[in-house]
Amino acid sequence: MELLEKLCSVPGTSGDESLIRDFILEFVQHEKHTWHNQPEIWSGDGFQDNLVLVFGKPKVAFYAHLDTVGFTVRYDNYVVQVGGIDGATGDQLVFSRNGKTEFTRLIVEEDNELVMVDAMQPIEPGTTLTYAPSFSVEDDFVRSPYLDDRLGVWALLQLAPWANNLALVFTTYEEHGGGGAGFLSRLLFEKYQVNNAIIADVTWSTNGVFPGKGPVISLRDSRIPRKVFVNQLREIATRSGVPFQLEVESHGGSDGKEIQNLPLPVDWCFIGPPSENPHSCLESVHKADVENFVSLLAVLARELAH
Repeated sequence: MELLEKLCSVPGTSGDESLIRDFILEFVQHEKHTWHNQPEIWSGDGFQDNLVLVFGKPKVAFYAHLDTVGFTVRYDNYVVQVGGIDGATGDQLVFSRNGKTEFTRLIVEEDNELVMVDAMQPIEPGTTLTYAPSFSVEDDFVRSPYLDDRLGVWALLQLAPWANNLALVFTTYEEHGGGGAGFLSRLLFEKYQVNNAIIADVTWSTNGVFPGKGPVISLRDSRIPRKVFVNQLREIATRSGVPFQLEVESHGGSDGKEIQNLPLPVDWCFIGPPSENPHSCLESVHKADVENFVSLLAVLARELAH
């Protein structure tokens, strides 16, 4: 959990993902000498703040988004949302001013028309505000801001030590309109003909998806993945014995929508653990779902990349 805690503490709202990308790059450089295969690293010029680790000749790509929800300071300490954040009055936020970390608190009116921060000194317009780090593991739950989707990022990094013939893709802008997954999927298809994509992300607990019952294989949200591909994943998951749930929703989305919108024959499916209090400072995921999330991704990686 130490790596997950560190990932959750690095700010990286949509459009401002460079710090979390650099953190992962540093981790990769430090750890890759212990890995079974050395990755080709796609980053830097031409990739914005996206990052791809290519192992061998990939047959499948696993996606996790780097960005989080948050706020952007407007004028006179009023703020606007980055993504669909679920903030409440009193939430502690963190930001950088003159190279120093400072804290403030959110003020939200009941009608949500007034959203501002409690700061004696005006904060410069354009400043990014994120939830202050608050990570804990207790009562069978992992609790932290930004488990969505630092948990997916963490899970992909668990695959890296033995990865072969797969790509680990870390995308930007997912929480605020999308953008990174589409062009990366196109690059992987054009260079390696990768036509299978697994979206490793965090979903929401609902009246049909419950904490502790396993990660979900999503049959649909606002987009509909191809049923033949989803059924293939379900068969692999069933044979593995790893607990999982099925999700059916009419709304919401992920990097999968970016891939489906491409004029390319790339199959995709969303897989991830359910969380409670999504997009708030109190996100929580059951520890068993975290473990089974990684186990399920590992099984799929080995089967699909075989």
